[in-house]
Amino acid sequence: MSRVPGWLGRLGAGLTEVSERYNERRAAAERERDDPDSVPRPDELVPPPPDYAPDVPARPDPALAVPWGVRVAAEAGWRLLVLAGTLWVLMRVISAVQLVVLSFVIALLITALLQPTVARLRRHGVPRGPATALTAILGFVVMGLIGWFVTWQVMENVDDLSSQIQDGIDELRNWLLNSPFHVTDKQINEIAKNLREAVGANTDQITSAGLEGVTVVVEALTGILLAVFCTLFLLYDGKRIWEWTLKLVPAAARPGVAGAGPAAWRTLTAYVRGTVIVALIDAIFIGLGIYFLDVPMAVPLAVFIFLFAFIPLVGAVVSGALAVVVALVTQGVFTAVMTLVVVLAVQQIEGHILQPFILGRAVRVHPLAVVLAVACGGMVAGIGGAVVAVPLVAVTNTVAGYLRAYSRRAAVRHAVPPRGATAVSAEPDPPQAPPE
Repeated sequence: MSRVPGWLGRLGAGLTEVSERYNERRAAAERERDDPDSVPRPDELVPPPPDYAPDVPARPDPALAVPWGVRVAAEAGWRLLVLAGTLWVLMRVISAVQLVVLSFVIALLITALLQPTVARLRRHGVPRGPATALTAILGFVVMGLIGWFVTWQVMENVDDLSSQIQDGIDELRNWLLNSPFHVTDKQINEIAKNLREAVGANTDQITSAGLEGVTVVVEALTGILLAVFCTLFLLYDGKRIWEWTLKLVPAAARPGVAGAGPAAWRTLTAYVRGTVIVALIDAIFIGLGIYFLDVPMAVPLAVFIFLFAFIPLVGAVVSGALAVVVALVTQGVFTAVMTLVVVLAVQQIEGHILQPFILGRAVRVHPLAVVLAVACGGMVAGIGGAVVAVPLVAVTNTVAGYLRAYSRRAAVRHAVPPRGATAVSAEPDPPQAPPE
C-alpha cells in the first residue's frame, strides 16, 4: 500500500492547524483594535529582549550639584583673573611708554593750575589764543626762574657748605666722644672706614650711573618738551579734546561719563591749587625758621621744601630731614634740634589746619591710601610716579563716587511712576451719583 496518502494527510492537518492559529491571532488583533483597554493574556506577551534594562532616574545637572558658595566664588574668581590680566597688560603698556604717560599727567597738573587764569582772561574779553599764550608763557617763566634760582644758590654756596660740613663733622665727632653714649675714637674710625669701603666697592655702579646721566638728561628734556606741548594744547583746546574723548565711550554710559569728567576736573584743580598754597606756606615758614637759626642755604632749602611738598606725607618727611641734616653738620646738635622743632610745628599746622581748610571736602583721601599710592607710584615710575599718584587716586575716588550717585539717581528716576496727562491712575474711579 502506498505512503503518499498518509503524507498528504499530515500535510493537510498541519495546514489546517496553521490556518486556525492565524485566524485566532487575527481575531485577537481585531479585538485589541476594537477595544484598546483589553489586556492580552500572559501567553500572548512577547518576551523582552536579552539586553533589556529597567529605567533609571536621570542624573542631576552638574552645575546644580555644586554648592552655591563655591559657584559664587568661581564666578567672582574668573572675573578677578580677567581684571588682573587686563591690569597687567595695561601696566606693561604704561611701562613701555612711561615717559609719554608721565609727561601727559604732569601736563594735566600744570593745566589744572593755569586753566583758571585762562578762564579769567577769557571773561575779560581776551581771545582764546592770546589768553593761552600769555598764561603759558608766564607760568613756564616762573617755573624756569625757580629752577634757575635754586641752581644758582646751590652753586654759590657749595664751597662754603663743604667747609661748614667738614667743620660740622669734626664737631659732631667731638660731641660723640664726650657724649653719654660712650662712643670711642676707634668706633668712629671704624664707621668711617666702613663708609669708605662701601664707596670703593660701589665705584663701578657710581661710574655707570654717571655715564647713564647723559641718557637721563636727554629723557628729562624730552619729557619737559612733551609736557609743555601737551599743556599748550590742553589750555587752548581742552574742551574739544574732552568732547572728542566722549565719542569713544559707549552711548549707554556717555551721560554718566559726561558728568563725571567735570567733577574729576574740579577735584584735580582743587588739589593742585591747594597743594601749591600749602607748599608755599610750608616753604615760607620753615625757610624763615632755618634762616633765623643761621642754617646755610636757607633759601634753596625752602625751595626744596616747596617742591617736595607735592609728594604728600613722604615729601614733607624727606625735605624736613634734609633741613635737619644740614643744620646738624653745619651748626651743631642744638641748631638741628631747633630746626626739627620748627619743621614739626609747621607740618602739624599744615596737617590739622591748612589742608582741611584749603582743600576742604574737594579732595578726601584716607592717609593709608595716600601712603600706598605714593609707594606704588614710586615703585612704578620713581619720583614722577610718586608725584602724580595721589591726584590720580583723588580723581578716581571722585569719578567712582559720582558714577555711583548717578546710577542711584537713574534707578530712582526709572522707579517713579509717570505723572501728568500720561499717568494711569491705579485708584478706582470715584462713585457717581445716580441720574435724577
